[in-house]
Order: sequence, then C-alpha cells, then structure tokens
Amino acid sequence: MTDDDDILAAARDGFLEEADQLLQQFEDALLGLESAPDDHELLNAAFRAAHTIKGTAGLFGCEAVVAFTHEVETLMECLRSDALAFGDEVAAALLQSRDQMGRLLLEVRAGRQGLDDCDADVQAHSRTLGAELRRLMGHEAPASTAPAASATETAACGSTGLAALTLDDRPGQGQWLLSLRFGADVLRNGLDPLAFIRYLGTVGTVTGIDTVADGLPGLDTLDPETCHLGFEIRLHSTASREAIEQVFEFVLDDCSLALLAPDADTHDHDALLDLRSQGEPEARRALLQRWLALGIVLPLRRTDSAEALALPEVLEVLDAAESGQAAGTLAPIDIERRGGTGERRQNEADRRGEAGGNTGGKAGGDKVGHKTQDKAHDKRHEKRGDENRYLRVSADKLDHLIDLIGELVIAGSGAQLVAQRENSPGFIEAAQRIHDLVQEARDGALSLRMVPIGETFARFQRVVRDVSKALGKDVALEITGGDTELDKAMVESIADPLMHLVRNSLDHGIEAAEDRQAHGKNPRGRLALNAYHESGQIVIEVSDDGRGLARERIFAKAVERGLVAEDAAMSDAEVHQLIFAPGFSTAEKVTDISGRGVGMDVVKRNIDALRGQIHIASQVGTGTTMQIRLPLTLAIIDGFLTSVGDVHYVLPLETVVECIESPPACRSAADTRLSGCFDLRGEVLPWVDLRSCFSVAGQRPNRQSMLLVRTATGKVGLMVDRLLGEHQTVLKPLGRIFQHLPGIAGSTILGSGEVALVIDVPSLMGHVTPQRIGHAAVPGHA
Repeated sequence: MTDDDDILAAARDGFLEEADQLLQQFEDALLGLESAPDDHELLNAAFRAAHTIKGTAGLFGCEAVVAFTHEVETLMECLRSDALAFGDEVAAALLQSRDQMGRLLLEVRAGRQGLDDCDADVQAHSRTLGAELRRLMGHEAPASTAPAASATETAACGSTGLAALTLDDRPGQGQWLLSLRFGADVLRNGLDPLAFIRYLGTVGTVTGIDTVADGLPGLDTLDPETCHLGFEIRLHSTASREAIEQVFEFVLDDCSLALLAPDADTHDHDALLDLRSQGEPEARRALLQRWLALGIVLPLRRTDSAEALALPEVLEVLDAAESGQAAGTLAPIDIERRGGTGERRQNEADRRGEAGGNTGGKAGGDKVGHKTQDKAHDKRHEKRGDENRYLRVSADKLDHLIDLIGELVIAGSGAQLVAQRENSPGFIEAAQRIHDLVQEARDGALSLRMVPIGETFARFQRVVRDVSKALGKDVALEITGGDTELDKAMVESIADPLMHLVRNSLDHGIEAAEDRQAHGKNPRGRLALNAYHESGQIVIEVSDDGRGLARERIFAKAVERGLVAEDAAMSDAEVHQLIFAPGFSTAEKVTDISGRGVGMDVVKRNIDALRGQIHIASQVGTGTTMQIRLPLTLAIIDGFLTSVGDVHYVLPLETVVECIESPPACRSAADTRLSGCFDLRGEVLPWVDLRSCFSVAGQRPNRQSMLLVRTATGKVGLMVDRLLGEHQTVLKPLGRIFQHLPGIAGSTILGSGEVALVIDVPSLMGHVTPQRIGHAAVPGHA
C-alpha cells in the first residue's frame, strides 16, 4: 500500500476501535434509561454516541452504517423532544439497533462498507429494524433522510454557480445558507471535503451548491495536496444549528464555517458579506450574485414595499449605492460597500444591543454563525487536550516492553551478585542504585497493563437484562469494586468464566417472582458482582440471593454418575465442588441458557490456567457466592527466595506472613510424613515438607526453617532448608510437558543463571491435603 493507504487504514482502524467504545456507551446509557427513563443526561449520552458513530462512519464512506444509524438517531431525537416516551418496546428496539450497528461495523472490518456490499441477511435486518423504528415513531422515514445532491445534480450548478438546484419549500422546513471555506492543509490531514458535504444529506436536502475557487492558482504553481476551495451551500432542513454544525465537527480546526438560519435578518447577511469579502466591493458583489443564483431569498426590500427584491433589482440597487445615488433605498439596512473603521457597524451593533464591535470587516463577520462555532472550537480544543493525555499502544509492544524489563530485572540481580562477590563498596552502591531504578521501571511497566475490572462488570448489565427477560424473571444487578485493577490479560481471560457464572446464577440460582414471594422474598432477585484486593490477590465474587445449592440433589447426581461412592462422607464444601465436574448438571430440563452440563467445568479449567482458585459458599433458601481468587499479574512479582538442597524455590512475597525456626516435632515427623499439623502460639496450623513433597535428594540439614504463608483458608507452614530473602521474580512459563504439575506456577532465572521454581501455594496445598485445605469453605460466608 502507499503511504496514503496506510494512513487511511490506520485512521479507519482507529474509528472502529472508537466505535466499539461508543457502542458500549450507547448500551450503558440505554440500560440506565430503563430504570430512570426521565434522565435526560443518559438520553443525551446515548444520542451523542449514536451521532458520533454516524458522523465518523460518514467520513469513511460507510454508507450502510450511516443509513441505519440515522434511523436510530431520528428515534432518539423524538425521545429528546418528548414526542415519544421511553418504554420497554422502545428500549428493546434500541438495544437491538445497538446490536445491528455492531454487525454493520463488522461488515466494515471485512471491507464491506456500501449499502449494496453488506451481507444479504445484514441488509435485510437493517431494513426490518429500520421499519420497526419508524413504526415506533408513528411514521415512515422523514424526508430529511434523502441523500445529498447527486454528482450529476451538483454538476448542474456549474463552476460559476449561476445555475442552481431549486426545490419548492416543504412544510416545516427552512432555507439555510452555509458559507464554507476549507483550510489549505485539510487534505494533508486526511480529510475529504466532499465527504462532509455528502454527509449534509443526513440532516436535510442540499438544494444548491456553488464552488468558490477564486484562490485557485495556475497549473504551474498548483500543489495537489493543498486545498484552495470553498463552497456556498443552500440547505433545506428542519435540523437545529447545532445539528448542522456537528456535521463538520471533525473538520472545525481545518475550515471556516458560517451559517445563516432561515430567520436571519439583513444584519446577519451583511455581516457575512463583510466576512467573506474583506471589505472589497467586487468580492462583495460577486458573493451576493452567488447567493442570488443559488436561490437564497434575501430579506431586502425597498422602504416603500414589503416584497423582496429580485436579482436584477438588487444588482440595480447595488450599482446605484456604489455610485452614491441610492442611499437609504433599502430597509432596514442598506447593502452599500462597507469598509474603513467600521464605525457604522458599531452603531448598528449598539442599536441592536449587541456586545462588542470590530475594527474591520472580518471581525464583524464573526457575529454571523460563529458564536456557536467558537464554542465548538473551544470544546474541540478542550477535547483534544484530554485526548492528548492518552496514547493507544499495541498490546504486543507493551508485552515486549515487560519482557525487556524482566530481562533487566534478571541482569540487575546478576550485577548485585557480582558486586557482593567482589566486596567493593562502590560497586555494591552502584548495583543497589540500579536495582532501585529497575524496580521503579518494573512497577511502572506493570501498571501500564493494569486496568479496572469495572468495564468487564458493566458488560454484564446487558446479559442480566436479556437473560432475565428471556426467563421471565426480574433481576437487579449490583456492581461494587469496579475500580479494582488487575492485569489486562487476566481481565480478558476471566470474562468467559464470569459469563458462565452469571448465566448459571440467573437460571439455576434466582427463583421466579412468584416463588420468591411464596417464600417471603422480594419478588425482584439480586445478582451482585464484587471485586477487591486481599493478600496480594484479587478476589472476584458472583453472589445471588436465590435458592442456594441443594446438597442432596448434587450428591445424588454425583452418585448416579459414578463420581463418588454412595457411602462417601463429604463436607458441604466438597459436595459443592462436584458441580465443576465435566458434564455435571442437576437441571430438570435443558434450556437455551443451561442444563447441558457444560460451562462450570470450563470455568474451573480457565481459572486453574490463571493459577487461581474458585470457592463456593451456599445456604439453601438464602443464596450462593462463587468466589474467584487470582494473582494480580502473570508477569513479574516480588518474591521470597528459599532453597531445599540444591533447588531454589520462590514464593510470592505478598503471601509470606513470617519466618520461624522449624519446630523439632515437625523435623522428626518429616522423615516419615509429607505433612502434618503443629502448634504456633496456641494456633494449630498445617505444614508441608517441601523436601518430601518434591523428592529433593540429599541430606536434610540439622537446622531448617518454617515459612508461614497465607492462603484463602488460613495460614500454612512450608518447611525449607534455607531462607534467602526477597527477590524480584520474572515468571517464565513452564514447557507444555510440565504445565500440569501441581504446586508449580512457573520458573524464573536467578542472577547466577540458575533456575528457580515458583511455587503456587493454593495448588500445592490442594494437592497435598485436599481434605483439610483444598475444598474449605470461603471465610466469612455461611
């Protein structure tokens, strides 16, 4: 591709990314309106999102997106003007429209932008849904949806603009005059002037257009990348000034736009003439001729007549005015040449009570259609200022940066090791300084990947709405802890397990309204999503106030499937874990949502892959809480380095509570047992001997240490040979053949070049002592 193609492709990709975010904003606002239909802020937010999608799509020639989104925008305008009430039917149609806009954007991603290029089913759905939107408004598509003037019609205007399209005024529509001058760099900035003019067809009908090419140089000096054109446009539209100006929102910094409304008076016309002519009589006369040729009706009349002047009469009056023979023949203000100090304009401004004056023709013109434009400029500059604080960066580049930081951490550890070996104070101090800087760089790099989980939570508002309505249930979603941050890769990986848990709670957990009332509950069910940090982990909870898990049914189903023996003695927590078995389901019938026995095993598998845990706390008749515990990041962690024999092990520093000398009873028991319990200041805790657990060869030292670590269910002691202190740890994934080893999260490289294994404490304890630790209930829940 050429450079221009690359620029256009990058701009289109940016548009599609922004469109996805705007669709989410549109959906969030609609869901909010369902509970607060009179909230005009939410309504305006939804309208702005749809309008921005339509406007940007128009710039890239995405006709299908523009045409359908205009239908949505028209309905939204009816809601904003109180011509239509927001209700369930309207909400359902708009949410379906949101999905359809998403499908059309997928067509754009596939390179199909035109109305006739899209998939036939997508086109048919656009037509069907568009008809439904018009039905809700009580009429067919408004006349303003007609496209802009065709190329043939526009060409009929001629380069001089002395011929023009004319249409009879339609009821309720007015004649707007748009005076548009594009900046010299508009083409270099990747903007197409014609795209904006075509897009005017979405707010009205272009009935006349005249190309202003007075500044066009000769061919010998013409720069094809410089824009020298301007346009005078006649537009029939019922839209507001703001709506018309928003057509040019993305080019405001590269153009000069002035609008004359249908009710503009002679002062406004005169001011615009001054602005464009710069006080030159010939330029003023030429522009007036253009307007009259376009069919612009000027509010000019003789003092003795109420009729507007025709073109020959206006030109006659102009000629007379310039020769000084017709002063005062026009009312309320004559159109003779104005220049000099602008004193007369100031008098007129004073007479009309307008603030300020000018010292030249151009300043006076600023009053015409520019007040709103100036505000739009200010808003756009303010918006750009905010946008300049953010930068889109490829995730691959970010991953590469973190990999490099990881290698720098390893190299820094090596430098510290050498410095200690050399026993050079200067070298040690320099190595420590490097270590501190590397740690800051590491924290900064990792923070770039940390994102709040609230965005993921917010997506479930639509899921809860649609699924609950499909099931005939009334369910409210509560979200807390949305600002809790975790690694972006983990956010993407946890979305699918959360989806299964939410749908499962809606279908199996929360009862129908009549059942809830029969049991003295609120007819409206509650589903809660919560997230918080605890002990170096992120905890995500999916809770409902439904019927809870029935131990007897789960156990009976497990016996029927041969998962457990009929006489097995199992705790409630162990029975609850059975629902994660592949193909397990207690549903009495299969629905579109659940009942096939797939989903919960996928949840468990995905969470295990993230080195996480899932626990269940449930009480019959009260509700269920699914608790997911995950490490904060999968890249670089602060670790605590230990060794057993010649093997080094690293534990996450956040899990380490304290270090003590190993009790003699534990050391003697370790020769014959893998694990046991010991008394720590009156508290009985389990312990595990890592030497026996990992079959480390060699003689056990006379003195060993006990490392107390925190898990989801309490503290556990890990017996090791030596404690080596804190260590920045770069997690390296294990090879495929070792990925399923219990108790090992990965590996890391020490500064000496040796490999250390990173211990996954929850996985280790679940493997060693499953009865006591692996399936314990969630603390703090009944």
